[in-house]
Amino acid sequence: MLELAEERARDRQHPKGRKTARERIRMLLDEGTFAEIDRFAGGDIDQGYLGCGVITGFGTVEGRPVAVYAQDFSVLGGTLGQTEGRKIMHLMDQAMRLRIPVISLLDSGGARIQEGVAALAQYGHIFKAISDASGVIPQISVILGPCAGGAVYGPALTDFIIMTKRSSYMFVTGPGVVKAVTGEDISSEELGGGDLHNIESGVAHFLAEDEEQALEYARGLLTYLPSNCQEEPPRYAFEEDPQTTANAQAVADLVPESPKEGYDCRDVIEALVDHGEFLEVHSLFAPNVVVGFACFNGTPVGIVSNQPSVDAGTLDVAASEKSARFVQMCDAFSLPIVTLVDVPGYRPGSEQERAGIIRRGAKLITAYSTASVPMVTIIVRKAYGGAFIVMGSKSLGADFNYSWPSSQIAVMGSEGAVDIVFRKQLRKAGEEGRNVAEQRAYYQELYSKQSVNPNLSLNIGELDALIDPKDTRSIICRSLRVLESKRRNVASDRYHNNPPQ
Repeated sequence: MLELAEERARDRQHPKGRKTARERIRMLLDEGTFAEIDRFAGGDIDQGYLGCGVITGFGTVEGRPVAVYAQDFSVLGGTLGQTEGRKIMHLMDQAMRLRIPVISLLDSGGARIQEGVAALAQYGHIFKAISDASGVIPQISVILGPCAGGAVYGPALTDFIIMTKRSSYMFVTGPGVVKAVTGEDISSEELGGGDLHNIESGVAHFLAEDEEQALEYARGLLTYLPSNCQEEPPRYAFEEDPQTTANAQAVADLVPESPKEGYDCRDVIEALVDHGEFLEVHSLFAPNVVVGFACFNGTPVGIVSNQPSVDAGTLDVAASEKSARFVQMCDAFSLPIVTLVDVPGYRPGSEQERAGIIRRGAKLITAYSTASVPMVTIIVRKAYGGAFIVMGSKSLGADFNYSWPSSQIAVMGSEGAVDIVFRKQLRKAGEEGRNVAEQRAYYQELYSKQSVNPNLSLNIGELDALIDPKDTRSIICRSLRVLESKRRNVASDRYHNNPPQ
C-alpha cells in the first residue's frame, strides 16, 4: 500500500515537472534521517489514502536537527483541513519545545472548501504559532507549487521565502477571481510567480532554478543560523590562507577614487570574507543595497552594504525596508552585523515622498538602534546626510566605526553644498563679471578640504579610527573578537516598541 501511494504521487507530480512531497523531504534532509510523525492521521484506506495532505516529521541537515512539513499535492490537492492543521500545529509545538528550526515545503490548493470555516480556522492557528515562534527559532518556507488565498500569510510571517522560477506561485486571489472582479486577464506567473515576488514585490528572498536548488538554498541558510535565539550561531574552523590575505590587501583596487564612479560592492565583500563565500539575500529586490551572510575567521555575520553600481547606492523605500528586515533578523538570532557604507544619501523626488520614504525609511533607524548584537561599520568611500546616520552609525549604537582615509563624510556632497554655503560669494562673482564656473570649482575644492572628510567625525568621536583599506578584513576580525563577550541587554519596562509600518 505504501508503495502504491508513492507511485500515485509520482504519477501526479512528475508529469508537471514537480517532485513528490516525500522526494522533497529526502532531498532536503541528510540521508536516512527522516522520522515521520502522525503517519496515518487523516488517511482513508478505502480510497487508498494512507495519510492526509501533509507529511510531518523530524530529521537533520548537516547533522543538525530540524522539523519539516511538506504538503502533498497528490492527496486532495494538498488542501488544508482540520487534520492537516492539527498535524502542522503538533509539529510546530514540538519544534518550539525542542528549540529547532522549522522548514515548510508548500504545495497546496489552499483551504479545503468542503470543511468550510473549520479549515480556515486552522490557518489562524498556524499563523498564531508562526508568530509565536518568530525570533525564537528560524523558519524557512519553500514554495514548490501554488500557495494561494489566506495560505500566503503563513510563509509571509516566516524568516525566509524561497521560490522557483517556473512552478511556484503566491497570490491572495487567483487569476480567475481577478478576471471576474476586475476584468483583468492575467496568468498565474504574472500575478504571483517567482520573478514577480523576487524582483518587484520583495515577498520572496531567493529565486531558484528548480526544486533541487530551492532546497539547497534552505540547507545553505541553516549553515549561518543558530537553531534558536538562545544559541550562538555555528562556528567553523578557519585558517588564513595566502589567497584570502592577498584578496583582502587588494580590496582598495576594487573601489574607484572618484565618488561618482560605480563599482560592485559584492566584489569588495567577497574580497574581505572567508574563502570569498557570500550568500546574498534578496538579491533581485532593491538592488541598490546588498544584504547577506558570510564569515570572518569562521564566525557567521550578516552584511549590509550600499551598492554604488545601482542608482549610486542611494537609499529608497525598498532598500530601507529590505535592510531593516535583515538587520532585525540578524539581531533576533545573534548574528553580528558588518555594515559597509558608500552612500550619497536618500533618493530625492516626489515619487519617494509619496511612497512614504519618511515612515518606511525610519524602519532602518529602528532596526539599527534597537539591535544589541555586535555591530562594526566601515565607511568605504562616502556617507552623506541622513544616510550617514542610518547606515549603522555610532550614534545609532554601532560598537566600532571606521573609515578609509579618503572617505567623504558630510551633510551633503561638495557640488550641492557650494551653492548653499557660498551662494553670496558666487552671486558677487557674477555681479563683478568674474568666471562663476571657476569660482564654483574653487569653492568646491575649498569645501571639500574643510568639510567633506573624516576629520570632524574623528574629533567628535563618531569614528574610532582611519584605517588602511588593506587592513579592513583584519580590523573587522579583531573587532568581532573583542565583541564576542558583549552582553545583550533585553530588559525593558515596555511590552514592545512601535516601529513605523
